Amino acid sequence: MSRTSTTSSSPRRPPSGPFAVPEGARAIEETLRTLGIRPSRRMGQSFLIDPFAADAEAALVEAPPGRPVFEIGGGLGMLTSALVRRGVRPLTIVERDPRLVAFLRSVFADRIAVEEADATRYPFPAGVTVVGNLPFSIATPILLALFERRIPRIVAMVQREVADRLAAGPGSKTYGRLSIAARLYGDIELFRTVSRSSFYPTPEVEGRIIVHTTRRGPLPVPDPGRFEEIVRVLFSSRRKQLGNLLPRLGRASAELERLTREAAWPDEWPRLRPEDLPPEAYFRFATAFEG
Repeated sequence: MSRTSTTSSSPRRPPSGPFAVPEGARAIEETLRTLGIRPSRRMGQSFLIDPFAADAEAALVEAPPGRPVFEIGGGLGMLTSALVRRGVRPLTIVERDPRLVAFLRSVFADRIAVEEADATRYPFPAGVTVVGNLPFSIATPILLALFERRIPRIVAMVQREVADRLAAGPGSKTYGRLSIAARLYGDIELFRTVSRSSFYPTPEVEGRIIVHTTRRGPLPVPDPGRFEEIVRVLFSSRRKQLGNLLPRLGRASAELERLTREAAWPDEWPRLRPEDLPPEAYFRFATAFEG
């Protein structure tokens, strides 16, 4: 399901210290120069300069009172400011750059906690809400790690093409391994598209806000690692038909026929391509495969 957030109230400036959250590209450029930071294009590092996009993202957190919220990559505090203004507490920022850690502590003081750490390896506690503007080049591994940790609610700004892949359904060109992984662990909703001009430096692509809500109860496959390997093999050659791909799993033809019947695959499955089957068909096949 896809919805788009279109309304948000006008953000107010957060409490000031020696530094304040910069507003606009020029102020961000000056602050980065003061801090001695040059954004890495290789890492897809851009800073959000649109306070209304930040407020729309913060509004989607929807954490119950007292539930800890963790923000990935606080940067120069645009999203942090929106979260603080909305009364999100307790709020912990996970930021790897020590210069930005010092900046955020200076601006927000005791309103937040800031941990100097790499989000790709950070041990997020169970039951928390995670929000963040993810570096476009490494958003996918961060999201997959959060999915595997069964984080109840994830609100993230990612590259629009990644958002489309996460939410894609069977039969579309963007449907694939990432779509199935997102569905394995929960549900994806698409929200506001954020233009290139909302970031500094200006990236080559647009962003989009997504929300992932974790699946309640057990996963629909017995072994997620083995399931992901099955999906990787079957989607390794998208133009091939499943009749040519399934033998790569190392089972005899008669065994594969039995497994597809147990999984309730359509009779014409050998002539279908991987993107023609919904995630649930692969869940059932993996369960039969491991049975």
